[in-house]
Amino acid sequence: MMKYILSVDQGTTSTRCIIFDRSGKVVSSAQQEHLQVYPRPGWVEHDPLEIWQRTQQVIHQAVTQVGLDPREIGSIGVTNQRETTIVWNRQTGQPFHNALVWQDTRTKDLCDELMRQGGIDRYRSRTGLPLATYFSGPKLAWLLENIPGLRSQALSGDAIFGTVDSWLIWWLTGGPAGGAHVTDVTNASRTMLMDLQSLDWDADILSDLGIPSQMLPSIVSSSSLSAYGITLEDGPLNAEIPVCGDLGDQQAALVGQACFLPGEAKNTYGTGCFMLLNTGTAIIPSNSGLLTTLGYRFSDAPAVYALEGSIAITGALVQWLRDNLGLIERSSDIESLAETVEDNGGIYFVPAFSGLFAPHWRSDARGVIVGLTRYINKGHIARAVLEATAFQAREVLDAMQKDSGVHLQALKVDGGMVSNELLMQFQADILDVPVVRPRIPETTALGAAYAAGLAVGFWSGLDELRQQYQVDHSWHPQMEASQREDLYHGWLKAVQRTLNWIE
Repeated sequence: MMKYILSVDQGTTSTRCIIFDRSGKVVSSAQQEHLQVYPRPGWVEHDPLEIWQRTQQVIHQAVTQVGLDPREIGSIGVTNQRETTIVWNRQTGQPFHNALVWQDTRTKDLCDELMRQGGIDRYRSRTGLPLATYFSGPKLAWLLENIPGLRSQALSGDAIFGTVDSWLIWWLTGGPAGGAHVTDVTNASRTMLMDLQSLDWDADILSDLGIPSQMLPSIVSSSSLSAYGITLEDGPLNAEIPVCGDLGDQQAALVGQACFLPGEAKNTYGTGCFMLLNTGTAIIPSNSGLLTTLGYRFSDAPAVYALEGSIAITGALVQWLRDNLGLIERSSDIESLAETVEDNGGIYFVPAFSGLFAPHWRSDARGVIVGLTRYINKGHIARAVLEATAFQAREVLDAMQKDSGVHLQALKVDGGMVSNELLMQFQADILDVPVVRPRIPETTALGAAYAAGLAVGFWSGLDELRQQYQVDHSWHPQMEASQREDLYHGWLKAVQRTLNWIE
């Protein structure tokens, strides 16, 4: 009998396995970090084999620490850091190179070259995306150009490509022994290679980038009983369990937050920050620097689309304060340090470490701290670090409301930073809308579980999932309008100071 759904949440800094029961409650969880590799400034890599090893370990830990019978697990869902790019050998499972992480900027020259014809929006009408180092397509093109022998292996069918979801599903369903080479519509929509209307790979873009189509995974629904495969008896679960769900991490959080109606939005506060607005079955082009992307597709139902604002550095800025400057010992210490001062002291910290993402898309930008005086202390810096996240979210929400015509009534929030009360209150103040945190904070893993569970009938449908949503805490705006706009005006001035640094 199905009692549980298992979710693998493979993120930028760690891999988690969470097991949920029918009420969406966490039964067991395990988490392990993996190494961040920085070969050169702007280059960010992961070891794909380490990620697969960590995945097996956390699955084993989550199952065994509470003594579950794996046969009681109805299905498996996978969610992942999205644009991170892996190429591996179909026969052996060996990667040809480390994974190129979504933050990696080594493809700037290639993107600039592509922009010379058609500009930054050359492919936007088909893919919903601007030309940017963020996406998988240019990363795959870079690997094909720079890894000796890779192109010939790709042409012969031995070298295959995938984002991290494809890599893990391939291994979970057998690897070299016939593993399923698939990706879902949400992850495919982040490659800059998929046409939003046809939900298929775009032959013209593949030709422009020199990518052989035989490298690419099949594009499938986010929730499907037949499209993926099953785990093997000698795999990490020692049982045959269907893998039925696959969503990019931000779309998984949209599903986990039960944002199933057009106009509902969520913001995830992690390494970066990602706001998604459900636009229903309508593909809404952005004129304000947002991404038009897939929200989800369940089985054979029509695809649901979304507008997304992607911010590269939010939680990563807190980690930088901890690891590079040593101002705090633990990331959670930032709140108490920021509370030692009344305000930011007049400083702003714009963390354009790898350029600016939405709504600017400027790879020439670099981080700045502006407004420094002798008055400033480490408390002001900590506060400016937290406020940077909220200000960036305000820029994205303004763009979202402009594109969609929807005035948001409340923002559902999740991710590691939502336990920070100071940040959440400031977020409500600077947005001038209530901010709502759900009772189950593991929304990304929950969304992947929902996708997998729907496929096998573990949950009856979206109405049941909507009824499970419960609010843990809400923050309401308390700031005067004049103060809000003065602070935001200062932020926009600070952003201008980051531009044109890289020539």
